[in-house]
Amino acid sequence: MKTTASYIRVIVLTVLAFFLMEFITEPGETWAIVKYPVIWAVLGLIFLFSIAVEVISETLQSILFRGLNEEAQERFIASEALRKENNWFKKTYKKLLAKKPIEKESEIVLDHNYDGIRELDNVLPPWWIYMFYASIVFAVVYMVRYHVFDGIDQEEEYEIAVAEAQIQIEEYKKTAKDLIDVNTVEILTGKEDVAAGKTIFEANCIACHKVDGGGGIGPNLTDDYWILGGGIKNVFNTVSEGGRDGKGMVAWKTDLKPSEMAQVSSYVLSLHGITPADPKEPEGDLWIDPNAPVEEVEVKQIDSSKIQIKMEDQPVTEDVVEK
Repeated sequence: MKTTASYIRVIVLTVLAFFLMEFITEPGETWAIVKYPVIWAVLGLIFLFSIAVEVISETLQSILFRGLNEEAQERFIASEALRKENNWFKKTYKKLLAKKPIEKESEIVLDHNYDGIRELDNVLPPWWIYMFYASIVFAVVYMVRYHVFDGIDQEEEYEIAVAEAQIQIEEYKKTAKDLIDVNTVEILTGKEDVAAGKTIFEANCIACHKVDGGGGIGPNLTDDYWILGGGIKNVFNTVSEGGRDGKGMVAWKTDLKPSEMAQVSSYVLSLHGITPADPKEPEGDLWIDPNAPVEEVEVKQIDSSKIQIKMEDQPVTEDVVEK
């Protein structure tokens, strides 16, 4: 290949083939060329084929040229020179430069002469003038937009972009279960999630807490007392990070996914209030969810040092408010 156009045609054909394959394969989130490595081989064949076509075309042209007589060869050379001279790209390029040819430099030479060195009065290239005018227009629009009408500045644009990104992150977290952490976890009440949590609990937790949550080596999970706090966030954190140093449960964050820890934590909370076969004595402190609405609170004196508090975690109703 001897011409620039040949190289451009080969590159353009290969790029078009690449995007065509990306379009027809529908690889999803990943590039087709990554998902299907065979595409590399196909593109390589297309690249070699396009080079072969260009080489064959130039070879045929050379053979035909050598088969012409001298007069025909001269006419062909003259026509090629004329075609190149009238090439739109080259004509436009020369026009943008507005450069005088060497044979016409006498028209723009100045009288300055220093030791045989003379000065030419070349005009500014049109492309430079167009860019200068465009910068003036841009400056006027910019001044009116941001200084006259108080448009959004860079700091405000940044704050808007950060707020939009945060919204997108939160939306993504809602569908990405394994991005759950102690700050975003919420109790799961769906049958599938609770059933999955029960399976995880029975596979990993019954050795210490028994199958009904009544407690063995570990504490009772069905009463109102918690060593490290109740509620979904505290239970999730305990499952993830483990219990008390040296005598508590191990951390499960390396064995369970965040979604699985949320499921088993939700199942543990679903055991609250049931009556186990052999419940262990309460351990830890009485825990009351500060965000849970209550309908009724019953306080019972057990002895001089203990009181028992029973709370109905039902929504507050109008008759309770009146009482």
